[in-house]
Amino acid sequence: MIASRRGVLAGSAALLGLAGRPQAQSGKILRFGLQTTPPSLGPWEQVGTSATTLNLCHRRGLLSYAPDGSLRAELAESWESDGSTGWVFKLREAWFHNGKPVTSEDVRWTLEQIAEPRSTAFFRTTMQGIERIETPDGRTVRLILKEPSAVLPYWFAAPHMAICSRDAPAASPRSVSAGPYVMDASERGTFYSFKPFDRFYRPGVPKLSELRFIVYADENLRVAALQAGDVDLIEYVPWQSITMLDADSRFRQDKTDGPFMYLTFNARSGPLADARVRQAIAYAVNRDEVTKAAFFGHGAALGGLPIASSSPFYDAGRANHWRHDPARAKALLAEAGAADGFSLLLLSNITNGMHKNTAEIVQQNLAQIGIQVQLSLPDWPTYVAQANRGQFDLAVNGTTGDNPDPDGLSSIIDCNLPAHFSRSQNLPVPELTRLLARGRSELSLDRRKEIYAEVERLFLEQVTMVPLVARTQAYAMRQGVSGFRNLAGQLTFFSGVTLEDADIA
Repeated sequence: MIASRRGVLAGSAALLGLAGRPQAQSGKILRFGLQTTPPSLGPWEQVGTSATTLNLCHRRGLLSYAPDGSLRAELAESWESDGSTGWVFKLREAWFHNGKPVTSEDVRWTLEQIAEPRSTAFFRTTMQGIERIETPDGRTVRLILKEPSAVLPYWFAAPHMAICSRDAPAASPRSVSAGPYVMDASERGTFYSFKPFDRFYRPGVPKLSELRFIVYADENLRVAALQAGDVDLIEYVPWQSITMLDADSRFRQDKTDGPFMYLTFNARSGPLADARVRQAIAYAVNRDEVTKAAFFGHGAALGGLPIASSSPFYDAGRANHWRHDPARAKALLAEAGAADGFSLLLLSNITNGMHKNTAEIVQQNLAQIGIQVQLSLPDWPTYVAQANRGQFDLAVNGTTGDNPDPDGLSSIIDCNLPAHFSRSQNLPVPELTRLLARGRSELSLDRRKEIYAEVERLFLEQVTMVPLVARTQAYAMRQGVSGFRNLAGQLTFFSGVTLEDADIA
């Protein structure tokens, strides 16, 4: 939980943009194997890990996360609460890639663009909770919220909240933000090249002369490219390869547990509109089979909301609510008038083997309770497009919370938010929306615990998504790579922020 506090970067005097320049060395090229072609590189969209990683190379927001998972100052050098509904950010001296200084007016413009009613930004609804934005001078931003927020700094640490120059086109992936690298060249579906930005505000980085991303949508080819020396670092190590790479002294892996697999619903009509049917599906899935088939044992069954066991909000009983129970699933279907079963379309994707394998186990498990499943397995960009359009009945997905707080799960379980591939559609639960809003506006930890206990109870009753497996997530790299870190737990997909520190021998 974030209490009212001030955040300041250690050694702030040394971190001003004037106190040093990146020390990129000629010929130091790091080649990174991406697991898919990013569907979009828009600055405020959430379209998967590969896009997030690329955006974190050349974009920065007010805050981010340090390698140890703590909040870290970025374009804002400090932040503090100001009364019950106010927050003040002090900007550092920094420059956009187009040569313009980062000012409070750029922050205002960015937040207004995100909050626009027709915006496709991931945080559009969240930013509409800002009553007004004040810019008393070029380096100060004061936000006045409609309601108090215990978690506002987390919002601005998300990779989907990049601050962009108001003097550059928002839709362009080039020269609109102030990250450590500048996008130099790209060929969609093949490669993306970044060169160091010589006015980045953090001294001594980046150290590379080029950061080159190469797309290997086939996970086995991605591993083979690492073994052959064609790339130096890969994301999404296939789970069947984790043990093998651990045994190869040429490489090391950085692993964490935190991401989770789950099912989303399109409950526009038919049996899925009944909570008892959704409960039946939750009981029907054999999570141990999913763990073995999709993750080769590198994961654990997840029978409730994915709240870390170290969190003050964790409850072991609620966390293990759903267990494999076909008999109970059939009884629930009968109560809902669906004892004879029905058919549905299950959307997954072929790009990620774990998604495909998960879908196949779910198909088999649901057949055992009389639900006939037709699989749809497009590539990842097509999956995102189809899911956003609601072209599914049931869908396989994998993600983490937006931040380590339980409120970070809101974007996944609150189906009153605009349609997005990461959450169920046509499944509004107004009381859940109200409870989540109360949880983020309550500043007392004890009261927040009570609220999120109610959130879990209602979630287990209404089943706005079906948690399946908490999985191990690994990056693999050759021994000469240093500086890059896999952020722990729920933050793993934001690990691209550490590429500014990456080096290669």
